[in-house]
Amino acid sequence: MPELSATSKNPAVRREGGQFVTGSILRHVVVMSGTGSIGLMAIFVVDLLSLIYVSKLGDPKLTAAVGFATIVQFFAIAINIGLMIAAGALVSRSIGAGDDAGARRLATSASIHGIIVSGILVLAMLPFLPAILSWIGADAETLPVAERFLWIALPSNLLMGPGMMFSGLLRAIGAARQAMYVTLGGAIVTAGLDPLLIFTAGLGIDGAAITTCVARATFALIGLWGIRQHRMLTVPSVADVVSDAPIVLRIALPAVLTNLAPSVASAFIAHALAKFGAVAVAGNVVIDRLTPVAFGGLFAMSGSIGPILGQNWGAGRFDRMRGVLRDGALVTGLYVVVVWAALVALRGPLTDLFELSGTAADLFVFFCLVSGGVWFFTGLLFLSNASFNNLGFPFLSTLLNWGRATIGTVLPALVGAHFYGPKGVIAGVGLGSVAFGVIGIVLAFRTVTTLENRTLVAPSTPAAITDADACGGDVPASERPNALV
Repeated sequence: MPELSATSKNPAVRREGGQFVTGSILRHVVVMSGTGSIGLMAIFVVDLLSLIYVSKLGDPKLTAAVGFATIVQFFAIAINIGLMIAAGALVSRSIGAGDDAGARRLATSASIHGIIVSGILVLAMLPFLPAILSWIGADAETLPVAERFLWIALPSNLLMGPGMMFSGLLRAIGAARQAMYVTLGGAIVTAGLDPLLIFTAGLGIDGAAITTCVARATFALIGLWGIRQHRMLTVPSVADVVSDAPIVLRIALPAVLTNLAPSVASAFIAHALAKFGAVAVAGNVVIDRLTPVAFGGLFAMSGSIGPILGQNWGAGRFDRMRGVLRDGALVTGLYVVVVWAALVALRGPLTDLFELSGTAADLFVFFCLVSGGVWFFTGLLFLSNASFNNLGFPFLSTLLNWGRATIGTVLPALVGAHFYGPKGVIAGVGLGSVAFGVIGIVLAFRTVTTLENRTLVAPSTPAAITDADACGGDVPASERPNALV
């Protein structure tokens, strides 16, 4: 991938400045998703290995404690992802419009914003860990273990936040391979260090937490190397950092709210299962760790198509934007069919691998049998979220995700738990995902049409579209998000 040019074109003159505005759309989707999958799934596989190591310690309560700690960390990671989405959307759009200097300025400002927010998160969460863990469902035996894990691992969010930001910026310019190296490097470190600290050094759970810190440091260093190689950062200016903050926040805030919704849903699911005992929670922990490995391609695709959409929006290629959604849905369907078949075929060996029995084993096998149908629609929702976040409608993403996390999770999970026990919780949540996945993909296509129609009316300001447009509102250009880019 060529580095950003040293000088900027006139931002008022639109040109097709990105690599995604030409060529096969399906190829762009597959290549970006594929490289993103390798890096993401490397992390997820290593997390799964770490859980296997913990399960080999022979105490389901330790497995449950790690699960509770992971849910808490998801809240911090969700905020990091929101900032990463905002930076990627703004930078990719600037590149597509030919404004390389603006892209570099925004990348620098967003990176600084990410570091500041990461530090604030750590300071804000540590004092309240006992209360948070207790609400999720940790009891007197699991809470101390989970709290100790988090006191070691949570401060490394200061490294995870910038690392995720750097990875998103690399994807924004199309450097998919280097973005993959960021996550892959951290995963390799974890794979090698985890068993050494957990077993060889005899540190147990503490060893897993220490490995998390080392992996995140690797993550940040490789990301910094990549963005420096592409000269994506410039000398920071306090004035730019301050003035760019509202621009970043207009996308980051709803994106953060969007990404917090699954974390809240996961916390509620753990809370609902906690009344069935630590064994049921342990089974759900295995499901939570296996899900990203099995369906990591969908996670990667949702993060990868954003730059493709952003560059084509910057270039005014609405036909290609629809093609991205169509090909994304096609890839989602094919991917889910393959993974679903593998889970059904391997449900027995996987149950034995994690040494699950009783309620935990029944819950896990049920997940393998029904997960594919649910995750196709979840993948459509991911695809829709990526389009909303990158095309100026982030609050639609927020609305759908919180709808799924509340209406689509709480009520059906409670009803399912009452009538069918732990399996009913999983089934109820799945039904909610189906409904919101269908709604999401329909609105995603409508979003592209709205953008195209507004551009035909006012072709000079195609980037100044907001959620108000989706509802028929008319917002002055000076007050619209991202009007500067």
